Amino acid sequence: MAAKKGAFQRKSGVRSEIPTASMADIAFLLLIFFMVATTFRKEQPRPVVIPEAEATQRTDEKRKNILHVYVETDGSIYINDRLVPSFQVADVVRPEYVKTDRRLVVSLKADRDAAYEYVNAVTEELRRANAVRVLFSTDLERRLARARR
Repeated sequence: MAAKKGAFQRKSGVRSEIPTASMADIAFLLLIFFMVATTFRKEQPRPVVIPEAEATQRTDEKRKNILHVYVETDGSIYINDRLVPSFQVADVVRPEYVKTDRRLVVSLKADRDAAYEYVNAVTEELRRANAVRVLFSTDLERRLARARR
């Protein structure tokens, strides 16, 4: 049978490509969703009563380069919320020191009532780990409040 002159013909064929006009919008919406839905865990503060000092100084180091070491009254040592035995402090600190390209600052927060032997053991372990930038944290707020009176 012959095709008639006024017969219907297909105007479009099957396309073999995926439309990409809205891909950037979808990627942007996914990025916003993950940014809003993600929560970042912060360090849990330890119940350590920090001693007062006559003079204090703030550090301007980036937060990612500061390692928090807590010494409690019973001698337990926490490094960034993780309980660490005193003889393993160097093994935990040394890789962090290398990872930060030797910019690591150790913030040592010892309880006011902690025995000196615990603090000394931690400082010896930090020396063994070659962590040379150690800050002894003191209670700055109390000192500033006393100065305002």
